[in-house]
Formats: sequence, structure tokens, C-alpha cells
Amino acid sequence: MDRIINIIQLVIAAFLTLFILLQQRGAGSSSAFGGGGDVYFKKRGAEKIFFVATIILAALLFASAILRMAILK
Repeated sequence: MDRIINIIQLVIAAFLTLFILLQQRGAGSSSAFGGGGDVYFKKRGAEKIFFVATIILAALLFASAILRMAILK
């Protein structure tokens, strides 16, 4: 069981790192691909998906860490 949790944590951490790197601070995701400089304050499209997925992955990583501590106890 410990080995399975290790693998799960590695996969979650890799995806979390990827999603954090795909986000851009202060710019829309369109500018990452050569888009214009439109200014808006609400996350839309892929940017919102990355944002929500990052929060979910962080929560899953935290939960897996708590689970691992409970199993090792």
C-alpha cells in the first residue's frame, strides 16, 4: 500500500508542477501562444481550467500526504 501511495504522490506532484508552470501571472493564457494584450479580470477558458485543476491537485496531494501519515502510524 505504501508503494501505491508513493506512486500516486509522484504523479500528482508532476501534474501539479506542470499546471503551475502553464499558468501565467498577470496575463491571459492567449498571450502565452502569441495572442493579443486584452485585459480582463475574470478567468476564462483554459486559464480557468488550469486554475481549478491546480487547486484540486494541491488538495489531492495534501490528502495523500495525510493518508500516508495515517498508514505509517
